[in-house]
Amino acid sequence: MSNLAVLPIIIPLLSGIILAFFPKRLTFVRILSKIFIVSNLAVASFITWLVFSQGPVILETGDWAAPYGIIIVADELSILLVLTTNIVAAACAFYAPHSLTDRKEKYYFYTFFFLLISGVSGAFLTGDIFNMFVFFEVLLMASYALIILGGDKVQLRESMKYVFINLFSSMLFVTAVGFLYGTVGTVNMAQIAQRVQQVDQQGILTTVGILLFFVFAVKAALFPLYYWMPKSYIVPNPVISALFGALLTKVGIYAIIRVFSLIFVHKIELTHEAFIWIAGLSMIFGVLGALSTQNIKLIIAYNIIPAIGFIIMGIGIFNQDGISGSIYYLIHDMLIKASLFLLVGTITYAAGTSDLRKFSGLIHYYPFLGWMLFVSGFVLAGIPPFSGFIGKVLLLRGAFSAGEVVIVIIALLSSLLILYSIMKIFIRGFWGEKDQSFQPKSIKGRTAPIVVLLALSVFLGIGAEFIYPSIESISKYLLNPADYINAVMEG
Repeated sequence: MSNLAVLPIIIPLLSGIILAFFPKRLTFVRILSKIFIVSNLAVASFITWLVFSQGPVILETGDWAAPYGIIIVADELSILLVLTTNIVAAACAFYAPHSLTDRKEKYYFYTFFFLLISGVSGAFLTGDIFNMFVFFEVLLMASYALIILGGDKVQLRESMKYVFINLFSSMLFVTAVGFLYGTVGTVNMAQIAQRVQQVDQQGILTTVGILLFFVFAVKAALFPLYYWMPKSYIVPNPVISALFGALLTKVGIYAIIRVFSLIFVHKIELTHEAFIWIAGLSMIFGVLGALSTQNIKLIIAYNIIPAIGFIIMGIGIFNQDGISGSIYYLIHDMLIKASLFLLVGTITYAAGTSDLRKFSGLIHYYPFLGWMLFVSGFVLAGIPPFSGFIGKVLLLRGAFSAGEVVIVIIALLSSLLILYSIMKIFIRGFWGEKDQSFQPKSIKGRTAPIVVLLALSVFLGIGAEFIYPSIESISKYLLNPADYINAVMEG
């Protein structure tokens, strides 16, 4: 059973390699890609059931026991994120043929798509901090190819910024891992967690912790390191924007959750208090960015930043409600952001522009699209009984119990402004008189993946009584690092 843990990494990796041999046979590649991604989703679902029913699935590659070999750890947190990743990926795989031109698909879109999923899954599943760096590089290399797919001038301009900032953060990442190895003598995260309390060089460890947080904060687009993200995420095709918005920043936030709940827990009063302030500033500046633009794609991209702020808020609070709220909100945000990026991509295609000042009255031609956007705004803002509401209630309850009243006020105001930023698209873009000269375009095939993602987001809210016990189990697990350490070190 332990070999199952590596399948969510291996299946998309092999899928991408296989599809690279048939770049011109689009019909065949499209069918094969759907088969591969549905198969991977089924495998991830089975492993998720196995982990939640029987405990972590741990693979010691080559039969080298921890900490000597490469360890793959499918615990409750990592496998839940892998499952959500594959749900998003499946929706994008079905949306892609209706959004991408044949030319873009032939430039190995599906190969890089599967390499991205492999890298993201590997970053979630690895039990080794150096291999986390390796999987970060795999997903980043795939994203470099995807962001320039098509070769438009604006893509090339934004991709330069995207590549340089990520290369710089990767250089810092490997440097921090080197210092960490030099201090504790291992890169296995469970053994690092054992040794950080035993070494005398606490100053170096604190410096390494700050450096790693900086790296992960860049990748997660936290304040003030988010400046590279919004425009970079909207220049590629909507299906690629959905993958980036739903998955890439979440890998950075997962790394923060894992490292700062397992390894760097010796100065919580310093690190986690800083997290709360950064969370508040991320909410404020992210919402201001969303309100400042008339580009509907940018509105969604800027709304990534306050969402990351909500997640980091729970990590900073670091009690059971706070951590539960962070995990709940993380899953919710992966689904709703993918849905929203695909949705605004479809709206842009239908309207012929992403500038909100240049279209209105779309409700007369695309009523279903309009009402999906309306519901999405409520889900994103956390209006009851939707999934954003459940995550925020947990976060606010955790903040109140920790005495963090200021962040509660910021969170509530940010939620109202997030709702307004989405409703602005609905009111200005869909309301209004019918334009008789408008020529509607077919959006057949684009709405079904959006409906699935949105339905799952809604179910996260109305079905909270079924889902919350699993989230609560993860929060208890994260608050007790010994559980992870024992599971890994005992195989």
